[in-house]
Amino acid sequence: MPEQILRMTGVTKRFRGVMALKDVHLELQRGEVHAICGENGAGKSTLMEILSGVHPHGSFAGDVVFEGREMRFRSLADSEAEGIVIIHQELAVVPQLTVAENIFLGHEVSRFGLVDEAATHARAAELLASVGLDENPATRMGELGIGKQQMVEIAKALAKNVKLLILDEPTAALGREDSDRLLALVDRFRSHGITCVLISHKLREVLGVADRITVLRDGAVVETMRADDPETDEGRIIRAMVGRPLDDLFPPREPDIGDEMFGIRNWTVVHPHDPGRVIIDDVSMHVRAGEIVGIAGLMGAGRTELAMSIFGRSYGGETTGEAFKRGERIELRTIREAIGHGIAYVPEDRRDDGLNLLASVQSNISAAALGRLATRGLVDEVRERKVAEAYRYKMNIKTSSVAAITATLSGGNQQKTVLSRWMFTNPDVLILDEPTRGIDVGAKYEIYGLINELAAQGKAIIVISSELPEVIGLSDRVYTLAHGRITAEFVRDDLTQELLMRHMAAEKS
Repeated sequence: MPEQILRMTGVTKRFRGVMALKDVHLELQRGEVHAICGENGAGKSTLMEILSGVHPHGSFAGDVVFEGREMRFRSLADSEAEGIVIIHQELAVVPQLTVAENIFLGHEVSRFGLVDEAATHARAAELLASVGLDENPATRMGELGIGKQQMVEIAKALAKNVKLLILDEPTAALGREDSDRLLALVDRFRSHGITCVLISHKLREVLGVADRITVLRDGAVVETMRADDPETDEGRIIRAMVGRPLDDLFPPREPDIGDEMFGIRNWTVVHPHDPGRVIIDDVSMHVRAGEIVGIAGLMGAGRTELAMSIFGRSYGGETTGEAFKRGERIELRTIREAIGHGIAYVPEDRRDDGLNLLASVQSNISAAALGRLATRGLVDEVRERKVAEAYRYKMNIKTSSVAAITATLSGGNQQKTVLSRWMFTNPDVLILDEPTRGIDVGAKYEIYGLINELAAQGKAIIVISSELPEVIGLSDRVYTLAHGRITAEFVRDDLTQELLMRHMAAEKS
């Protein structure tokens, strides 16, 4: 019989009168991979934050028993001392420090009261090797890509003699290769007796790696199922998550496509710090009114760099080429010019680039077009609140008030807030970079519906996504991008994942 390592019983947690968790029971077995699924706001992260001491004992009701002993964690340090380590979706790294310094930050390797650099680097090298990362421990953390940073965070957990590793959306920002590498590592941990909790919206990954799956909805456990049960599939998980079947993951749409709205020709962008390196190479593309155009490419292909360079040259050094709006040439030298020409960009990283998380929902929605709310240079707060309330209703943003701090919203509702901001500018061209990154299937369906609605209004939509089913499900046409170049163009009826992948992986010419 499998050995139980954790039992949480009767866990209940409230935030300002809002019930986040209610009477949750969860059991974990030693050496299993246990997935926690649920819509944004279902309580997944809150439950794991209780387990890891982020929410201290006394701030919630219920019991936490780990390795047969009742735990009363007062801090993250308390849980880590017992071998429970959580790695959040937003990585807690210090870019200016080296990889080795990040791994041992807070529990430095010392000798005679001084940091032992030689021992630190030697031990860091061992830990990096254990997660399959061939990287110099002296490398600055900020020089690594997000996939390697994830691996360093896991190496850091191993340095703490981890027994229970909690991974919160570990592959949300990763390409397929990095995701496969990380999930293979999780599988290896299982064979070494380390218990892993995986919080993820990527249900195929969940089914591929998990032993058991627990679904939360509205703060309560709905169901725990075995992944190898013949009846367990994506449909069953989705039904448990949203309380209803989603027969079609994409809302129905009848395209009404008009004339060309926006296009670029011979668009070339060099690296902002390396003038000899071309990031976007002679790209020509267009999008028509009412059309949804997808851009598919592997990580590093230049997808985000292309979008940012179009949006007022917010990425890149020297940029050459021409941009056209309704057939007339336009200049896009600054973000202000881009907005003035009716172009809006919703960035991939909504937390760092798209929102001020410490500001209110109201302030975030109005931020890109404050001039429309100003009288004699002063913002009319009554009008601002009315606009925010209108978008809160239209976009179904779940918040107690538009005055609420944006950081308190779930990922899906933060994404709707970003979309509201740019919809308020009334753009003609909307560039969406990973519009559903890190959000659940229910919220995705809502955002897909909003995208379709904008296209029906005659907006020209460009969607960048690393999820090929999303690109195929949304797009009327798709461009594939590899090494900064357009490698192919396809219409909806021709789209398959295999076809797109073949052109996304084209060799550099």
